[in-house]
Amino acid sequence: MNEEISRIKVLSDAFGPSGMEDDVIRKAMQSVPEQYDTKLDTMHNLYIVPKEKKDGCAILLDAHCDEVGFIVQAVLANGTVRFLPLGGWNPVNVAGSAVKIKTENGFVSGIVAAKPVHFMSEAEKKAPISFESLVIDAGTSSKEETMALGIVPGCFIVPDVTCEYIEKQRIFKGKAFDCRIGCAALLQTLHSLPETSNTVTGVLTVQEEVGERGSSLAVQNIKADVAICFEGCPADDSFESPDMVQTAMKKGVMLRAFDCSMITHPAFQKFALDCAEKADIPYQVAVRKGGGTNGGIYHLHDIPTIVIGIPTRFAHSTAGFCSYDDYLGAVRLAREIIKNINQNVIDSFRHVVM
Repeated sequence: MNEEISRIKVLSDAFGPSGMEDDVIRKAMQSVPEQYDTKLDTMHNLYIVPKEKKDGCAILLDAHCDEVGFIVQAVLANGTVRFLPLGGWNPVNVAGSAVKIKTENGFVSGIVAAKPVHFMSEAEKKAPISFESLVIDAGTSSKEETMALGIVPGCFIVPDVTCEYIEKQRIFKGKAFDCRIGCAALLQTLHSLPETSNTVTGVLTVQEEVGERGSSLAVQNIKADVAICFEGCPADDSFESPDMVQTAMKKGVMLRAFDCSMITHPAFQKFALDCAEKADIPYQVAVRKGGGTNGGIYHLHDIPTIVIGIPTRFAHSTAGFCSYDDYLGAVRLAREIIKNINQNVIDSFRHVVM
């Protein structure tokens, strides 16, 4: 198994819900190229800083390292656990899932449980699933037994899923591809930088899923002329009508033109599209009525920003798919942008189009 595939699997499996990303950071630090230094801030954003600064432009590569997860709210008398979502979950995608709970004593296995259909009233059967109707069962029968396992309010929780690479289809099946596949792409881009006079810095940001909080701090500690945000973006090809598909798995990287957080800088977007065209890199342009990225933070701090997305089926679910070839395309496109961008190009982003 090659190093990139192994890295993707390790990052996918890492325990890292919003607010508890340390395991992801530790594993990412093991993959940082030797020509880079690392540092953390108090939120545990990981800055990957080149030891040698160059005379060209300053390029920021961003990927958020947190995943959607849960947090223990309370332990009930019968031993089950009330919990709250960290990030945007549909409770329909949660019921029946295996989870692991991080305690001071280690990990505890659990199952997200709803009242069995055998005991439901007709009204309950017709009611939509909500988080209020779900608990986590750790196999215990009392509050004391559950708390003896180390499960207390504030413990963090993620789906209990192990990443698998399916070689025949060249796809990964696992959790947290939003945005661990982006973290892997960022690290590989740093490992394979083209010859350039530009200075390329990376940051793996925390707490994106709960409101881009990590990038809001990171942008205060970084000086950049442009930013590239890698994302494990939601794929739409498994449910949209053909005319509306804009983020299909195995159809290339996604370059997002619009979402709720950012209208992508048209000139930078065009530059990125031209780079993809010239290098024959498959791509898709997406216009989204929902969602957002860290780009929404960076572009408000005078940093022209684009989003390079790797389509991820069933993002914000317990498990999903993404394509190895789409990942490779994201790395190739980032390399082409880094190789071709210069100060004159960036200066042109500040000109009014006549």
